[in-house]
Amino acid sequence: MTDLADLFSRAFAPLEAAVAASRIPGGVLGVVDRDGQRFVRATGSAQIVPKVRPMHIETWFDLASLTKIIFTTPRILALAEEGVIDLDAPLISVLSDLRQYDERAWERRVTCRQCLGHQTPFPAVAPIYTYGRDPELLRAFVLQREWQAGEPVYSDINFILLGFALERLSGKTIRDMDPGPGFAFSAEPDASAATEDCTWRHRVLCGEVHDDNCSALQGAGHAGLFGTAASILDFAKGVLDGTGASARTIALMRTPLSSTRTHGWERPHEGWSGGRLCSPGTIGHTGFTGTGLWIDFDKDKAWTLLTNRIHPTRHFNSGIAALRQSVGDLVNGA
Repeated sequence: MTDLADLFSRAFAPLEAAVAASRIPGGVLGVVDRDGQRFVRATGSAQIVPKVRPMHIETWFDLASLTKIIFTTPRILALAEEGVIDLDAPLISVLSDLRQYDERAWERRVTCRQCLGHQTPFPAVAPIYTYGRDPELLRAFVLQREWQAGEPVYSDINFILLGFALERLSGKTIRDMDPGPGFAFSAEPDASAATEDCTWRHRVLCGEVHDDNCSALQGAGHAGLFGTAASILDFAKGVLDGTGASARTIALMRTPLSSTRTHGWERPHEGWSGGRLCSPGTIGHTGFTGTGLWIDFDKDKAWTLLTNRIHPTRHFNSGIAALRQSVGDLVNGA
């Protein structure tokens, strides 16, 4: 049987090739198993504009939508287990002012479980940041906006609202909450992988959140978390061995809500980011900045691929989708 070290070495090759081909500036790959055996390696540059810095295994990354699974989902599920919220009750059980001027509004019937599984009519994304930079005004705007209903899609709005629920229940803004061991809501610029040369903030972003809406809201449930490969692997091992969350929370993370989604996570389907060789019960998620985490419970291992694929611009075909799939297949023995 091929051991984890050999699988890791093979899986690292596509990342090195992507860097050599200038598809992405740099990246870090990490793998861990249930027993705690782990391998982490870095390649390329953490930044190339306006200066060049090398990538390290300790480099901090803007995790983007991994915030949904590492920060928001576990907290919502823990509150449900404690009886503080009912996953099948409408969001207005916590956010009573959601579309408060129209009691018949469809938004008032949306539940926490539907938000976790991306089964709501909300659009995928909206440029909330273009309506101003006052975070409280923007929160009110999101809650009172008459959203155009559509077919269920993967939507940041779902997790922005779940983040509002966490804030309402705790009496704290997300940025005043504990992000969890090894995580933060910002990082030292020189210790961080750079993201985009932002067209509206007029600078290369390093150590500050890339997501426009999260930046304007000054913290949100869909993005904003920073971490390293080590902190992500620690989180993943806690999910694998049951030390990082309750059995009930982990079970819900694994429970399907659709052909592609569980509570918060993505599950294997044709063309998904984790590759073709994952066990059926694998869960995973990706982040727009070029990050990803996958946990295979049947094979007792997890892997994270962290890249700065949008540096210095998102408007470039980095090949990140194929890279993620290739790494996943090789981690699993292709």
